[in-house]
Amino acid sequence: MTVHLSKAPRGSIPLHATDRASFAAHAAALEPAAQRWLHSVGFTGAPDTHAVLPGTDGSIAAVWVGVHGAAHPWSLAACPKTLPAGSYHLGELGLALDAAAAALSWELGSYGFDLYKPARREPAQLHLPSSAHTQRALIVAAAIASTRDLVNTPAEHLGPAQLADAVKLVAKQHGATFKQTVGDKLLKGFPAIHAVGRAAGADREARLIELNWGNPKHPKISLVGKGVCFDSGGLDIKGADGMRLMKKDMGGAANALGLAQMIMALKLPVRLQLLIPAVENAIAGNAYRPGDVFKTRKGIHIEIGNTDAEGRVILCDALAYAAEGEPVLLIDMATLTGAARVALGAQLPALFCRSTDLARDLVDRSMDLHDPMWHMPLWRGYHGGIESDIADIVNTGKSALAGAINAAIFLEDFVPAEQDWLHIDLFAWNNESRPGRPVGGEAQTLRTLLAYLEARYVAM
Repeated sequence: MTVHLSKAPRGSIPLHATDRASFAAHAAALEPAAQRWLHSVGFTGAPDTHAVLPGTDGSIAAVWVGVHGAAHPWSLAACPKTLPAGSYHLGELGLALDAAAAALSWELGSYGFDLYKPARREPAQLHLPSSAHTQRALIVAAAIASTRDLVNTPAEHLGPAQLADAVKLVAKQHGATFKQTVGDKLLKGFPAIHAVGRAAGADREARLIELNWGNPKHPKISLVGKGVCFDSGGLDIKGADGMRLMKKDMGGAANALGLAQMIMALKLPVRLQLLIPAVENAIAGNAYRPGDVFKTRKGIHIEIGNTDAEGRVILCDALAYAAEGEPVLLIDMATLTGAARVALGAQLPALFCRSTDLARDLVDRSMDLHDPMWHMPLWRGYHGGIESDIADIVNTGKSALAGAINAAIFLEDFVPAEQDWLHIDLFAWNNESRPGRPVGGEAQTLRTLLAYLEARYVAM
């Protein structure tokens, strides 16, 4: 951790925050020499910039930091790796930064995936007073970092078994129960998961991972995360460019686990179920084939139109199983379709929801929290495009149009009509670097979903 909830040590350097709109007023209150210095180095209060004020003895007297706003979740994200190493604390001049936003942004700005390549330098350290809000911020930051680590880890070191180990560790940390159904045992109850993962071999067997936590008297929340630990495309093999990032095809599972960590660490008054169908979509003599038909857990027969549309195949069994428990809310998260990325890009996960009011609430929250998602329609008028001549439905549409919607309505067939359900089609990856959000694995929509769950259940 680079944020310390403690009194700042002697010699700690004050950080004063400002923004473009307020900088002139804040600068006017400084000594003339400090004003001239900030002017000479070109500091204007622009977001993600800083200026070091030297002391008369050559030390750093203070730092001025430009931010997007006092409560912006990325306010100090540029600081830990660009400020000189040392200890800092929030100063009394300029904008009064929200301490929780400062903690979250600083901790995430310190993040780096260093499993194989050590960091070039230690991040700067920030000292903040301890409070319930700053403690919550660090819990959220830790879950986001864990999510990123899982997505960033190569498939060689994160297959289905290792993903199960990660869930087992989290379960142990929070007193949750853990179980998994592995290999041929999936044939009884989870045949679609088995079909996708059966070609990966004995050391990378498919499995359904399950975590349960909480008071049985509390409302039940079920989270389902797509756990394709590597996606070759199967017999409909991907090209080299399409396969390059497929270690991240378990990004839905990583995000669902990250949200579960937050729920348990914050002790939300809910009964939590986490389900992760974990597979590797591999190629072998026993690989599932285009044209095959499988009977799913729900009894729906699905035809395989393309083996590279495997995510919805494994999710359908997990969703059907989750719905049997009649949760008050069912959320699935998946790196499901390239079509969602074509429509919305890397930064905007697609939200599918039966309730327009709920969708609008979530989108509004996401924009306020700078953790965005965008509402897409569950357009049943397209269902004919996924209907099969020899089975109930097929895992690909009859054309390339509306690909994300086709995948969503495929999943909807496995969720009872009365079930409160959210489907989030996300990228789980930053394809460009921004302060606090380096290129690589990413947690998306988790802060929004956590805030929604807190508002819905903590106030009960």
